[in-house]
Amino acid sequence: MAEATARSDDSAGPLKNPIGRRYLSELNTFEIPQRLTDVLVIGSGIAGLVAAIVASRSGKVLVVTKGELDATATNMAQGGIAIANGPGDSSEEHARDTIRTGHGLSEEEVVRTICRGGVERQPDLEEWGVRFDRKGDGFDRHLEGGHSRARVLHVYGDQSGRYIQKALLDYVSSLSNVKLLPRHFVVDLISRRHGGGCIGALLMDEHKGKEIIWARKTVLATGGAGQIFRETTNPVTASGDGLAMAFRAGAMLTDLEFVQFHPTTLYVAGAIRALISEAARGEGAILETKDGRRFMTDYDPAGELAPRDIVSRSIVSELKKTGDTCVYLDMTKLNIDVKQRFPQIAELCSMFAIDISRDRIPVRPSAHYFIGGIKTNLNGATSAPNLYAVGECACLGFHGTNRLASNSLLEGLVMGWRAGEAIGRELASDNGDFSSRAIEFRIIDAPKPPIILSDVENSLRALMWRAMGIERDGEVLHEALENIRFWRQYIERMEFDAPDGWRLQNMMLVARLMLVSALARTESRGVHYRTDFPEQDDANWKRHTEIIGVPEEKDEG
Repeated sequence: MAEATARSDDSAGPLKNPIGRRYLSELNTFEIPQRLTDVLVIGSGIAGLVAAIVASRSGKVLVVTKGELDATATNMAQGGIAIANGPGDSSEEHARDTIRTGHGLSEEEVVRTICRGGVERQPDLEEWGVRFDRKGDGFDRHLEGGHSRARVLHVYGDQSGRYIQKALLDYVSSLSNVKLLPRHFVVDLISRRHGGGCIGALLMDEHKGKEIIWARKTVLATGGAGQIFRETTNPVTASGDGLAMAFRAGAMLTDLEFVQFHPTTLYVAGAIRALISEAARGEGAILETKDGRRFMTDYDPAGELAPRDIVSRSIVSELKKTGDTCVYLDMTKLNIDVKQRFPQIAELCSMFAIDISRDRIPVRPSAHYFIGGIKTNLNGATSAPNLYAVGECACLGFHGTNRLASNSLLEGLVMGWRAGEAIGRELASDNGDFSSRAIEFRIIDAPKPPIILSDVENSLRALMWRAMGIERDGEVLHEALENIRFWRQYIERMEFDAPDGWRLQNMMLVARLMLVSALARTESRGVHYRTDFPEQDDANWKRHTEIIGVPEEKDEG
């Protein structure tokens, strides 16, 4: 498939922090605690933990997270994992559903490999302690939007992510070759000069200070970037840090304009934007306007089971017509015990005086899944040597332009495994010396004006919600890009000595790259909908956008 390159007209500035850009040198000694490991995994969701499990068979692994070990999108996942091993089903049929949902940008070899890999890897999940819900003599399979068959496996109903996360953490904790290091912010990756590859990372702990980790292989499993938007279902950790670090390390990023919005997230004053699982609509829940009118069948024959991009845009269309702030999900007429089937949703809604067996749930779309990301191959390798990416921060063309429900945990499982195996093979053949090195650095004499970081972050999130939301327009995208260019004149050039500042810099960099990508794609496709270019344009845009990372610091004067 042909490639298109989307480059901004101003080079991305490096993160400024107490050591500036990180390059290896034999000239200086840097007095920071250091340690060596064979594999550094940054992130502890399903993709990172599976990569750690498999790689640990060939070397020592250190898993680092900036928050608690279970502060992941995996832990929050209500939907299950799509695995096509039921009677009459097949990975090929699953692949066809995935490709159809991807609107022409799904890489078919990738899709078939991952769908087939889910069937192959399910026994591994069970070996690691995951207990899927059963029905009679087999698994309890469920239908979700975009799937032609019931193939989604759950764990304790709508608590799948929580129990998959727990099982994997318990298993990893038992492995002697894996060490877990929570509450350490990764300031940046350490790379050799001139594209020589990633060799570790600089960490920051609020109590112990900085630490350098030297690693033969580094795996980014940092999740998505939903926190860039005002309304999101993502955990607070999903601020695009992995994308920003990969870009600065010189890796290629792709399809950053594609962000999936979950159609049904709880919309109550004071409530977090918790998603109301796709599985509810799979069981027959319907979407209604405030006056009780069902509307989804007006937009798609599949109704509530249409792909997420269609359902989200349909809701937005109805809200424009009615002037309301939300629509309603009605589960009250389902022929099941909804509280038993959806205990997590029932518990959440009850906190806001909503009884899901009697009351409709107010919902509206929120940013949910980052489809684009760090470009990788089928082994998770990026364009930067020794750097891998898996899970939501990665992009290899599996989802195309619109993720099929419950395919995210599937991708994390399969690609975590494949990356771990590939790393194991490389470790076995790599006999070179890998001792600790010194770092060349400089302190940048940057201004430190008084600034309220939370105010800038809230402004950025509101801007991105308006410009990069479910509907986009070129003029608004340009205006947003100009705003960010102004902010970066002082934010990206400032010195910070704590994670809040570095996190904001990462968010601003990723937001800018997203806007550049969205402006470049002058068509509508999947979750990328341009009101000024409302048609899909296969003649010019049946291709991926790419942004090439900046591996070396540039003096921007």
